[in-house]
Amino acid sequence: MTAHVNSYYAATAHKQDARPALAGSMSADVCVVGAGFTGINAALELAERGVSVVVVEAVRVGFGASGRNGGQIVNGYSRDLDVISARYGETAGRLIGSLANEGGDIIRARAQKYGIQCDLREGMLITALTHKQMRGLEHHVKTWKGFGFEQFELLDKAGLAPHVVTERYVGGLLDKRGGHIHPLNLVQGEAAAFESLGGRIFENSPVVSVDMDNAVVKTASGEVRAKTVLMCGNAYLHGVLPNLENRVMPVSTQVLATEPLGAEAERLLPSNVCVEDANYVLDYFRRTADGRLLYGGGIVYGGTDPVSIKAKVLPLILKTFPSLKDARIDFTWSGNFALTLTRFPQIGRLAPKVYFSHGDSGHGVTTTHLLARLLAESVTGDDARFGVFAGLPYFPFPGGKLLRVPLTVAGSWWYRARDVLGV
Repeated sequence: MTAHVNSYYAATAHKQDARPALAGSMSADVCVVGAGFTGINAALELAERGVSVVVVEAVRVGFGASGRNGGQIVNGYSRDLDVISARYGETAGRLIGSLANEGGDIIRARAQKYGIQCDLREGMLITALTHKQMRGLEHHVKTWKGFGFEQFELLDKAGLAPHVVTERYVGGLLDKRGGHIHPLNLVQGEAAAFESLGGRIFENSPVVSVDMDNAVVKTASGEVRAKTVLMCGNAYLHGVLPNLENRVMPVSTQVLATEPLGAEAERLLPSNVCVEDANYVLDYFRRTADGRLLYGGGIVYGGTDPVSIKAKVLPLILKTFPSLKDARIDFTWSGNFALTLTRFPQIGRLAPKVYFSHGDSGHGVTTTHLLARLLAESVTGDDARFGVFAGLPYFPFPGGKLLRVPLTVAGSWWYRARDVLGV
């Protein structure tokens, strides 16, 4: 039986026994494919509405990005609200912008309602390495104020000291409605909440086919006959629906966790907020509940792993925190997220009975929770918010599957050069 990757999260997760694989034929109102944040939360939203739901998962609950990410509650999307309005029009932009905090709000409500112990902490800091990036953060505050959001505090270099102790940054932006969590414990707690309402989850049950016309999901040893199917596999569908998978590109990101640092962790991150910088390819880090530094950075387009995760990420840690040069690294791991060409998530219908949601493009902790709710709303008859997202144009990666990686890498070099040069 396949288990989670050897990450800090898997090592410290609350014990949750493996669920059985799907065997035989069963029926439900809805079958959800994928037991990550999107699938589990869509299932939970539907179960709360009295809908019968079966979830099938290829490995374990939270096996993919939902159980491996940086654990940061980052509000908004991978493009700022003014860019979204300019791209999709004022009407769509206002609706999408108005939902920018809803994903984080859902996480907090879930944790409180169901007593999910996921090390929830408040506060998220975006740091600027250049004065140009600082001007970008000032523009971000102005843009969000135009949508009625007043949760930010701009900080100069001295103002960073109560939050992060390093010489690397010139200033930053504190989002008081951001935060951080143990993501695997969160998704497992949400799964348990779903099961408490009568929902059924089958693990180690990779899907081999989906009958789009009749809403039948088949695995090697069973099938679910449903009225509606939700495809929520994101970057981990692996050949089930090639036309859906070709809409996104898997991208791997790498993470390290140090040994417990004791007082040094509190010295470096005194207020226990999580941090990400404002680079195009960004670093992100935070304290864990047991006093480690969890640090991520670097990406590999196409979803492959670097030869050495430690060699890729440790130099980033030491640029930010030189005092950790002798700290032991206890965990290294990698995981894939799904990137769209527009860097904006995609949600919609593949057929009248088959929905999908994917491509959160690095903001998945919050947007998955939001889009899961929109899926549930649509399934139960309310298309108002779902329809706005579903109506956004889709653009394929240029060059198709063969050339999408080299072309994206070439484009990223331009933005990385701008970060380095501060232009």
